[in-house]
Amino acid sequence: MGMLDRSVRSLLFVELLSGLRLTLGYMFRPKVTVNYPYEKGPLSPRFRGEHALRRYANGEERCIACKLCEAVCPAQAITIEAEPREDGSRRTTRYDIDMTKCIYCGLCQEACPVDAIVEGPNFEFAAETREELLYDKDKLLANGDRWEAEIAANLAADAPYR
Repeated sequence: MGMLDRSVRSLLFVELLSGLRLTLGYMFRPKVTVNYPYEKGPLSPRFRGEHALRRYANGEERCIACKLCEAVCPAQAITIEAEPREDGSRRTTRYDIDMTKCIYCGLCQEACPVDAIVEGPNFEFAAETREELLYDKDKLLANGDRWEAEIAANLAADAPYR
């Protein structure tokens, strides 16, 4: 009986017709392809992209130079130097991240008590030379200024799970 069944299926092109039916079914569905440079897919609020240093609403930088992010970084990609200010508080004079060493684990963001260092939503930061991936304090603050609205929204969306 198996030989007869296979012969009838072969003569009637059952496999071919079932494949055509499947193809026609997908032909009329909405497309799932994203036209990348012009359209971007959704990102999770927990996405870990390019690093940024944030500021308070009055413009003062948030980093209090506690050096917890430097201590917790498993790749030792963060270098911080600090000095006390006139009012007794400490602020960073140097905050460098070597992005070629960074493994984007997010531990620096988790260790920061004031949410100063965060990994923002930017995933398009390719560079042609290694020197372009050595981020200093000015570049990190500029990233924070540029992405502050998205970063604040992502932190607020993720707050119930922290």
